[in-house]
Amino acid sequence: MPRPAKAAIVTGAGTGIGLATVDLLVENGIGVVVVGRSREPLEAIADKHGADAIAVHAADVTAPDTPRASVDLAIERFGRLDYLVNNAGKGKPFPVHETTDDILDDYIDVLLKAPFRYSREVLPHMKPGSAIVHVASSYALVGGMRGGAYSASKAGLIGLSSHMAAQYGAQGIRSNVVAPGVVETPMTAYNWENERFRRMNFEMTPMNRTCTPEDVANAIWYLLSERGGFVNGHVLAVDGGWTSCRYVAEEALTAKRVPA
Repeated sequence: MPRPAKAAIVTGAGTGIGLATVDLLVENGIGVVVVGRSREPLEAIADKHGADAIAVHAADVTAPDTPRASVDLAIERFGRLDYLVNNAGKGKPFPVHETTDDILDDYIDVLLKAPFRYSREVLPHMKPGSAIVHVASSYALVGGMRGGAYSASKAGLIGLSSHMAAQYGAQGIRSNVVAPGVVETPMTAYNWENERFRRMNFEMTPMNRTCTPEDVANAIWYLLSERGGFVNGHVLAVDGGWTSCRYVAEEALTAKRVPA
């Protein structure tokens, strides 16, 4: 079968930001190794785009051998590796006082150790013009309630990317971060109608709509592509202004305070 001109690995590819990113990459002629725990959504991506564009790797990203297996699959199927998107995520965070060691290890394993391992494995195969994007969070930029190990791990991705930008930029390998705000995905669905959640996020965002997976995918593609070819070590917030200004919706400003 003909091979795409370039190839990528996307973790957490089955839904949400990962799925939107895969769709955009394939539209731009990129072959993609899609990585996720569940095989069924990954197979659906392969059915949609065709086996020449998609290689399925159903695996747990926290397993030590998973990153190398993803890279081996990319080289076997596409003969090269140009892009990495570290997107696999985990929601429902706990504040520090509720975080056990098991919870701490779980968040760090998914959100920081797996991206570190994937980055380590792809580097030997990347040539000048390659790029890595780590998907962090607006909660890596500003403090937020219940962040705990989630916020700490996502902030760690920014440190990792900054180091990699310095270490490998001279080789023509760029490393950047997207920091989405709250995105309407299956991972956030459990909280979407929670009034407290909506006030903290929507009423403090100076935009008249919510963030979509496609919004974040567009930012990821910009950072991967030659359009962002001189962007290195940058953190791009995709949050409608939530982290960059002090905004409160008129509805909240004019609400009558109820005495405690």
